[in-house]
Amino acid sequence: MAQTPEKKVKDKVASILKSEGAYYFFPATHGYGRSGVPDIIACVNGHFLAIECKAGGGKLTALQIREIKHILACNGEAVVANESNVEMIHNLVRRLKGTVIGEVA
Repeated sequence: MAQTPEKKVKDKVASILKSEGAYYFFPATHGYGRSGVPDIIACVNGHFLAIECKAGGGKLTALQIREIKHILACNGEAVVANESNVEMIHNLVRRLKGTVIGEVA
């Protein structure tokens, strides 16, 4: 069975997080959790990082936008990764690894 384009993005992001030594998981709500939660939740050097993965021209849903805004309002990091920008995860994780919590980046 071939991987979907979004699954390829998720796998690439997970590979980057793993190579950088980040803690991460894929939340599985199965109807019991919050709708719109990003695809990958990570912790990098004490920093909360949420990553929504999209493929092609995939658009965020209203619930995903709500969750990302809430994460950002709580001073967490939240990004949307796709095929064209997935490598920015390397830069973001490296920046977070070098940033002390509470320090202005």
